[in-house]
Amino acid sequence: MTDIPRRAVSRTAKLAALPLGFAGRTVLGMGKRVTGLASDVISAEIQQRTAEQLFSVLGQLKGGAMKFGQALSVFEAALPEEIAAPYRQALTKLQEAAPPLPAASVHKVLAEQLGPAWRDRFVSFDDSPAAAASIGQVHRAVWRLPDGTGRNAAVKIQYPGAGDALLADLKQLSRLGGMFRAIQPGLDIKPLLAELRERITEELDYELEAESQRAFAAGYVDDPEIYIPEVFHASPRVLVTEWMTGTPLADIIRSGSEEQRDEAGRLMATLHLSAPARAGLLHADPHPGNFRLLPDGRLGVIDFGAVARMPEGTPEPIGRIAGLALRGDADEVVAGLRAEGFVSTSEPIDADALLEFLRPMLEPIAADEFRFTRAWLRAEATRLASPRSPAYQLSRQLNLPPSYLLIHRVTLGSIGVLCQLEAKAPYRGILERWLPGFAPVG
Repeated sequence: MTDIPRRAVSRTAKLAALPLGFAGRTVLGMGKRVTGLASDVISAEIQQRTAEQLFSVLGQLKGGAMKFGQALSVFEAALPEEIAAPYRQALTKLQEAAPPLPAASVHKVLAEQLGPAWRDRFVSFDDSPAAAASIGQVHRAVWRLPDGTGRNAAVKIQYPGAGDALLADLKQLSRLGGMFRAIQPGLDIKPLLAELRERITEELDYELEAESQRAFAAGYVDDPEIYIPEVFHASPRVLVTEWMTGTPLADIIRSGSEEQRDEAGRLMATLHLSAPARAGLLHADPHPGNFRLLPDGRLGVIDFGAVARMPEGTPEPIGRIAGLALRGDADEVVAGLRAEGFVSTSEPIDADALLEFLRPMLEPIAADEFRFTRAWLRAEATRLASPRSPAYQLSRQLNLPPSYLLIHRVTLGSIGVLCQLEAKAPYRGILERWLPGFAPVG
């Protein structure tokens, strides 16, 4: 058995214990049986203890739970402050930390992937991992070039059994929907889990990741704002790329200056909106652990295991409909959304009500500049998730077409990071430059 599957029983036991622990605390804390998980039924103390246990367990796991925890951590800005605050530091650590793989296991993978003489491929190799994530860990090394000189390198090594662990953990997490609703009522994890499951195969293939990274590098070669590290070598379970030194976005979120946070947000938005046009791809894993502010001011980007292939760029209707909504063309907005499958072609819908539903979401691009904040995101989450809200009732008439699911999820994830940064930038101008179909307002 490989390293990860050997721990599958204990991992499954930890996950299975979560609902039981929650049930016990509910009985003890409230003195009555709880029949629902709405926010007005669960006390803040119960929510907080549940969040503490959930994040603690996620933080100890590799595989699917770790990957899901990274995705969830992007959205912590939408959680109520009294719940999010105690665990923000733990969530940030979750984005870049996992139990390390022993050196002997690392050497075995390197021998399998690079050959028995794998050490000859390096000038030096550090057995201690510099970082660890959901399906692999990163080591510092000096890669040996053909002329005998070396280049500082990041060597990503996939955990043995990572694929089986991802599938097993995601299956377990799919049973914990009620737990997440306890932390944030209205949060539906099923679409996120379904999409993560679909992308497991791609993320496990480091040769495919190298192909994506090279495409990004070609799209941003000599770019003054975005930097993509060079790929030195790729095999199915080992990826060797240029080592990139910079300030992790998580550090900037925690202690960066306002100027740093604003600039990081501007660069994040530029990458998100320009990549489909420049690389034919969308970086689909927008959590802070994948970005660095470099000493020369550029945004360094790593981890291209999750990408959306968009050879024709961002779909033109996204920009066109957003522009129509900003200009108040309610009937045209409905027509555009119907044509793309967001609104049923057979059911009536109030065009003016739909426009009012969309306008708060478009606030960041309604003005020349906008500052994303945790408070703004929490207000939007509350507006959209409360069953008593008119926005919630109208949202039940809308659909998210499968072709837009990944774009939607990445956009939400990027907005979550911008709110963590509390970044102010000219977002509308970035859309005008890079989003097809988005006409200037006014």
